[in-house]
Formats: sequence, structure tokens, C-alpha cells
Amino acid sequence: MSTTRRDLIRRLRLLLVLATATTLALFFAYRGVHDDTVPLSTASTPGIRAVDTARGALRQANAVVRETGAEGDTSGEFLTQISVAQQSLALAASENVTGLTGRHDVQTVTGLIAVYSGWVERRGREPEGSPLRAAYLHYAEKVLGVEAEAGTEGDIMSRLDALRGEQLAEARRQAAFPWQLWLGWCTVAVLYAALCGALLETQRFLRHRFRRPVQLRLLAATAVCAVGVPVLAWQTLSAHRAMTDSVAGVQVPPAVPDAVPEGAGEVRGALADAGFWASLSDLIPLGGAVVAALALWGLWPRIAEYRFRSQR
Repeated sequence: MSTTRRDLIRRLRLLLVLATATTLALFFAYRGVHDDTVPLSTASTPGIRAVDTARGALRQANAVVRETGAEGDTSGEFLTQISVAQQSLALAASENVTGLTGRHDVQTVTGLIAVYSGWVERRGREPEGSPLRAAYLHYAEKVLGVEAEAGTEGDIMSRLDALRGEQLAEARRQAAFPWQLWLGWCTVAVLYAALCGALLETQRFLRHRFRRPVQLRLLAATAVCAVGVPVLAWQTLSAHRAMTDSVAGVQVPPAVPDAVPEGAGEVRGALADAGFWASLSDLIPLGGAVVAALALWGLWPRIAEYRFRSQR
């Protein structure tokens, strides 16, 4: 009695199981990396750069106060830098990197900036040579937390440093590749190799059993696997490298405020296509369904043919 039908059914079941398992493993492993690329590129790193911009603007504002006379305390340059700091903090709050705690910290810092500006304005209203000018500047710089007063708990710079540290910790978490992801991608590699091997073995079986050189439907399923999985794996590796580079780019605050826009542009460039590649995760189940359908389409006519023969 011929075992061809039984062999075909066994191979079909194996292909369907491997296609389903590979699709599920690839979907979750791919999402495990790419679900964090968009938040990292559109929220975390911009939030960090916004804090850096605010820090730089406040330092420049304080430098204007120190380098100019009474007329410079509330000059256009000072007010411009204060406005830049406030707008940057508003952007940092809108990115919502660290949640409710981060927004509360930004609100606190915004209030302290108003206090700092108030002391500077009071200094500006004092005549040149008044001893109160030095006192008001001291109070203002104590609220700000510049180098001379660095380390004072609760000042603006200390709070901004703490906020930046929390944002950076979140960015590092997003760019990490923990053991769960390693396990997921190793599982994908094993299942992918098994699926490709099963497809090739099935085609070899059909070629020897039915004397047909090529089974086009199984060949198409093999092509989908051979192209799709390596492309997604390579893009995932590239995305992880870009994420790591982005975090490294914001690791240390820039020494020069003018370097902040340049660094932000580099971060956006490294992850410019993050949204597109992340959206491809929705196509993974479709690709798995195509492979399974092609395998079923390729083998079922032969299985049905042997069923009819056995009935006769």
C-alpha cells in the first residue's frame, strides 16, 4: 500500500506548524525592538535635548546678567534666553518621557525660573553701585544653581540634572537588548532554519516522487521566507545600532549650547525611518499566512489526488 498520501499530510502539517511558530516568534521578537524605536526617536532623545537646551539658555542668560550693567539685567538677550528655556521645558513636558513625575519636575523648574527672573529684575531696578545689586544677584544665582552655588538641593540646575538623568535612564531602557530579546531572536533563527529546511525537503520529495523538477507554489513560499526574515533581521540589527548610537549621542550634555541643535539632528537622522520599519510588524502575520497558504496550495491537490485513488 502506498504511503505517499500519509507522507504528504505529515509534511504539510509540519510546514503549517513551523510557519505559524516562526511567524509568532518573529512578530514578538521584531516588536520587542521596534516598539521602542519610535518613542526613542520622537520623545526620549528630543526630551533630553530640550532639557540640554534649557540648561544652556539659562547659563547664557546668567552670563548676560554678569557681563552687563544695570541696563542689561532685563535686556532683550536676557529675556530671549529665558524664553528659550521656558519653551524648551514646555517641549520636554510634552514629550512625557518620564510620565507624571517628569511633568511635575518641569512645572517646578518653570516656577523657579520665574523666581530667578524676579531676583534679576529687582537687581536691575537698583542703581549702579547699590550693595543690593550684589545681594540680589547672589539670591538669583542660588536659585539658578550656577557653578559657584552648584550642589544646592532644589535649585534649577540640580532639578534639570535629575530630570535629565531620569530621561536618560528611560532612553537606555528603550535601547537595551535584554536576554528576553536574545532568546526571542535565537528562537526565530532556529524556527526559520527548520522551516526553510522543511520547505526544501518537501520540494525534494515531490521532485523524486512525482518527477517534477519544480513545485512553483512551494518555491514561492521558500522565496518569501528566504527574503523576508533576513531583511527584517538585518533591519532590526541596524535599528538597534542606531538606537545605541542615539543614546550615546545624548549621554553627556554638550559643553557648547550651539551643539544642541546639531546633536539633535544627528539623532533624528539615525532613526529617520523608525516609524516605517516599526509599521512593518503588522505585515509579519500576513507574510506567515502567505507561506502557510502557499504550502497548503502546493500540497493539498496531491493529497486530494491520493484520497480519490484510495476511494477507487
